[in-house]
Amino acid sequence: MHGTSSQVAILGTKSPSQDDVLTPEALRFVAELTRTFRGRIDALLARRAERRARFRAGERPEFLEETAELRAAPWSVAAIPDDIQDRRVEITGPVDRKMIINALNSGANVFMADFEDATSPTFANLVEGQKNLADAVRGTIGYVDPTSGKSYTLGERTAVLFVRPRGLHLPEKHVLVDGLPVPGSLFDFGVYFFHNACALVERGKRPYFYLPKLESHLEARLWNDVFLRAQAEMDLPPGTLRATVLIETLPAAFEMDEILYELREHSAGLNCGRWDYIFSFIKKLGADPAFILPDRGLITMDRPFLKAYTDLVVKTCHRRGAHAMGGMAAQIPIKGDEARGRAALDKVRADKLREVHAGHDGTWVAHPGLVPIARQIFDAHMDGPNQLDVKREDVRVLAEDLLRVPDGPRTEAGLRHNIKVGILYIEAWLRGVGCVPLYDLMEDAATAEICRAQVWQWHHHGVSVEGTPLDHARLIRTIDETMEELAKERGAEAFAHGRFEEARELFTTLSTSDDLEEFLTLPAYERLLALSSRLAGETDTSPVAA
Repeated sequence: MHGTSSQVAILGTKSPSQDDVLTPEALRFVAELTRTFRGRIDALLARRAERRARFRAGERPEFLEETAELRAAPWSVAAIPDDIQDRRVEITGPVDRKMIINALNSGANVFMADFEDATSPTFANLVEGQKNLADAVRGTIGYVDPTSGKSYTLGERTAVLFVRPRGLHLPEKHVLVDGLPVPGSLFDFGVYFFHNACALVERGKRPYFYLPKLESHLEARLWNDVFLRAQAEMDLPPGTLRATVLIETLPAAFEMDEILYELREHSAGLNCGRWDYIFSFIKKLGADPAFILPDRGLITMDRPFLKAYTDLVVKTCHRRGAHAMGGMAAQIPIKGDEARGRAALDKVRADKLREVHAGHDGTWVAHPGLVPIARQIFDAHMDGPNQLDVKREDVRVLAEDLLRVPDGPRTEAGLRHNIKVGILYIEAWLRGVGCVPLYDLMEDAATAEICRAQVWQWHHHGVSVEGTPLDHARLIRTIDETMEELAKERGAEAFAHGRFEEARELFTTLSTSDDLEEFLTLPAYERLLALSSRLAGETDTSPVAA
């Protein structure tokens, strides 16, 4: 690497839109955020690790004694802006150009463009994603399908754009500030905010964000300080931007009030990130054999521990004047099989009906084809733009309610399905694809995390799967048999040209390690970097004074 420690270095193969996106001014903005907040991020990640060790030693999450007065006190978040009063249907997806256009045109109220669980963080994906969003903000985005020749442009009415940066744990190793990688969260947020915050305000809009993977109110405090600094740097008043926090970790479920309080000037509510929440439940408690979960397909939102969590989100948010957003319907429309398609849509209807009756202000879908179904349910059962008047004072949630383990069997079919989905998702991710339709569901990193975490938990404890313990030999044999099935399903050519062996190796390592890896995307990212380096042949280094 060339240049001094006071410079920003860009590593790797140059992306087509890099000059437009990573301008010297944008890099200086990211560098300023990095120098100000990287130390705090590192300290918060160390705090997570310390708490994780305490959970492994037997400690359990509790509501914080030191913030009891804050939870009891009457206070509210800032008033909800007019353009997001109604968020009844939100669609999420990756930041590729065609997806952005289709999602903004889908009829949903909100589109969350996702740099995190739905995007494999190749440098090209990240840079081109930023370019795509900048064009979308300015209404100039277009796309022509190279195969069909079909043209895609924005319609007259589009969804409100939210952006989800990566979590605090993920680095961006293609960009160095003072010789160290930039936190991926600050890179994604900083580049988008620098290029688009003022452009949005000039158009009578605001920059909106989703914040993933938070584990404490101290992490929310960090983000609030990032927001204040970023707005000051761009001469925008505090409270210009708003953010919704995903309650998708078990520790965060015990600090909902505190998280809203820390972000109250910038809050747009909380969201029930259900899939990551299930993964977090396993990750935080899975070393204890008392917390072994049944098949993934049996962990439905009517289970008491999940119902308690979602009801508490609604009660907490509405008490504070904030939106309580429902979770993801991962189903996708099924063509060519009427019975399967009808069953999938019936599941979506039942899920959305449960959410609207619980008091949620809106919900998530993963596919444009589900937008009309979700909208129909909320239109029929929600009188106004939201349900902030539904206070849910009937809800009383104790710590033990959030920790109640659902019962149910652990089956051979459930084991094999977890292995299949885990390997297929990792294989796609290593090819640069972060959102994949698999077996009638749209799978992203969160659902893949459940799959590999469950296999780890069952193997770690040698639990009985249909009467036989899942020991190491059985697991390896089942993975081998699953690979043979996948080769037949995918076809010899696709299998030979994919990254299946690497995916199998990584999945096996993750499933058989002594300790559960914190995130599969961390070791997978190292493989992504190794491949990009091999393809590039040699690494370009571009120092930029900052």
